[in-house]
Amino acid sequence: MSLLGSRTGIVTLGVLLTLVGGVTAQTDAIAFTSDRWTLVDAEVVTRHDRECLSGAAFLSDVEFQDGVIEVDIAVDGSRSYPGIVFRLQSAENYERVYVRPHRAGLYPDAIQYMPVINRVENWQLYNGDGYTAAAEIAANQWITMRLEIKGTQARVYLGNRPGPTLTIHDLKHGVSTGSVGVLGPKNESACFSNFRYRVDYGLSFGAPPRVTTPTGALLDWEISRSYPATRVNRDAYPGFYAIYGAAWQPAAPDPSGLVNIARYLGRSRQTPDLVLARTLARASERQDVKLSFGYSDEIDLFLNGRKVFSGNSAYRYRDPSFLGVVGPFDAVHMTLERGLNEIFLMVTEDFGGWGFLAIADRELERPIEDHSRMELVWETPPEFLTAESVIYDHEREILYVTNFDAQFGQTAELTGYISRVSLDGKILEPRWVSDLNAPTGISLRQDRLYVAERSKLAEIDVSTGTLLNRYAIPGADFPNDVAIDAAGNVYISDTSPSSHADSRIYRFRDGAMEVWLDGEEISRANALFVHGDQLLVGNSGDGMLKSVDLASKRIEKVVCLGAGVIDGIRVDSEGNYIVSQWQGRVYLISPEGHVIEVLDTGLEQINSADFEYIPERDLILIPTFLDNRVIAYRLNTGDNQ
Repeated sequence: MSLLGSRTGIVTLGVLLTLVGGVTAQTDAIAFTSDRWTLVDAEVVTRHDRECLSGAAFLSDVEFQDGVIEVDIAVDGSRSYPGIVFRLQSAENYERVYVRPHRAGLYPDAIQYMPVINRVENWQLYNGDGYTAAAEIAANQWITMRLEIKGTQARVYLGNRPGPTLTIHDLKHGVSTGSVGVLGPKNESACFSNFRYRVDYGLSFGAPPRVTTPTGALLDWEISRSYPATRVNRDAYPGFYAIYGAAWQPAAPDPSGLVNIARYLGRSRQTPDLVLARTLARASERQDVKLSFGYSDEIDLFLNGRKVFSGNSAYRYRDPSFLGVVGPFDAVHMTLERGLNEIFLMVTEDFGGWGFLAIADRELERPIEDHSRMELVWETPPEFLTAESVIYDHEREILYVTNFDAQFGQTAELTGYISRVSLDGKILEPRWVSDLNAPTGISLRQDRLYVAERSKLAEIDVSTGTLLNRYAIPGADFPNDVAIDAAGNVYISDTSPSSHADSRIYRFRDGAMEVWLDGEEISRANALFVHGDQLLVGNSGDGMLKSVDLASKRIEKVVCLGAGVIDGIRVDSEGNYIVSQWQGRVYLISPEGHVIEVLDTGLEQINSADFEYIPERDLILIPTFLDNRVIAYRLNTGDNQ
């Protein structure tokens, strides 16, 4: 393990200590020539008239929790970080207190407490009261460092000063046990002598100061797995497959609002590492917000899929004395839309602590969840080939399911198809209509099914299951969803693969295909649904549900759902919108824009693709895409205020 990190390049510990034995009371000094010590990149030398240790060493027969540790330290004033290691559980996790002789008398951090968590040294994350303090450290003479530890608190004394130089309020490993030792460089800029310790459970500490969570701190975070930072395009919001495969997990912050990523993920140490983080903020109306934040070492910040900030706070990046400590020192002004707004981070770490915090200038509303509204009714076996869209045939009381086949493009064969499924979940005809080219959205009018394919609109006779026609969609990037109005006009969304590109909505009528609507307000349009004289459009580019007047083409915002693929839209008998996000969420939205999350299967990696809703049965039928099933729920729309 590297206890000093690449910042110094002085000490590298390549061993994992095995700690054995029980508690040993000790008051006399333990010579560094004793076989009780495990020396790591260290040697015993003579300096300042004493036999002493240069480097790092750990007692191999100690399980220490509470008590006193003392050691004499001599430094020459140059850059080094010598100190005491305690409660060392493994090479990955321990507590440490050290001095910075080169900053003594100049900066208020000449002494620092630092937890090492999951091999990550967290000195940039924990600074200020309870973590760092000023100190006078004379060069080329022996001074005593005394450390008193009880529970989750500790005191550090230096030299002959009567009171503690540093009081530690909150040891980040909690109440733990482990070995004790010293850690410093092997270059003799710092040496240790006269090490002693004693177990003492009777030490007295006052109550630590209460930590108050700042007003406006964002607390409900999820983080992804780690990635090599050099392989991530940090200027673009990740594609939906990347979001799907990110292995998300909840990440709880400290009371201060700080999320310490090392508590959840280790470092690769082969390259700077990057993690994704996301949270949702709810707004009852459009509003401007100032977001202050801190991070180590770099950050890229996106709001609803659009990049709004990029910053670098790495050690010595801004000037030679810049430490890159984490605090709410950067800020961005941003506009939250009515509804849900996703704040999305890419946090890159080289060394010194991997974490972030974010504090808004007001208390932001949290999303509303009520998963009790969705009652599981049935689910099919996982026998589909990427179930993408479901439509209900009221006359025949049958469901049609498009099988997209996510492997399309790897073969010249047309591998997509449509299945027929009963209302109780039985797959009646798995390949009712075959030889389709990556079918996605599907809609029904009278005896005709219209299905979006890779570059065409397919027309199918429902009574016979016969493919009647294929109509080309000139210039389309990715035909996606299909909706039909009362006059029989067929609308097809064209979802651009680029998150920055506009997209189009095509209209097919009287055998002719035309671009009906395009422009910047239609951003990666996906889900479509005709409701009265309005075409509802799910824009995956800006996260907005919008309505388009079929006669005038006037576009209005309905509500924001944050970044994500809006894959399905329906409306219940009360005028509430039901909307799915491909990543696994389903929302119930009142006409006034009040949003309730009624389902979230994202952490289970179960998608919610283009669903069907049967209001007379209160039944919602969700195709789970890569999960290869259709799942039926009974939806209680209830009071959505």
